[in-house]
Amino acid sequence: MSNENPNQLNIEITEEIAEGQYANLAIITHSHAEFVIDFVNVMPGTPKSKVKSRIIMTPQHAKRFMKALAENISRFEDANGDIQDLEQIEVPMNFGGPAAQA
Repeated sequence: MSNENPNQLNIEITEEIAEGQYANLAIITHSHAEFVIDFVNVMPGTPKSKVKSRIIMTPQHAKRFMKALAENISRFEDANGDIQDLEQIEVPMNFGGPAAQA
């Protein structure tokens, strides 16, 4: 008899995808049928940034993703302490680049 579980899901990842993309901004939009999450890497002093990755999911999957992320953040904080919210830290809007002028 085989030891494999017929309900087991095998997931493969290419080397390119496994390297990942860094993002420090997520833009979330939605319609009645889907959520769209654009991940962006905003660099200091750079006036223009590109979307590095776009994920599109159903509202049901978006909610499951939200719950899974909240659970993992809770586990992380249990092990490592609270994550400081950026809204509580004064971050200059120019991110260290030249000051904006009108």
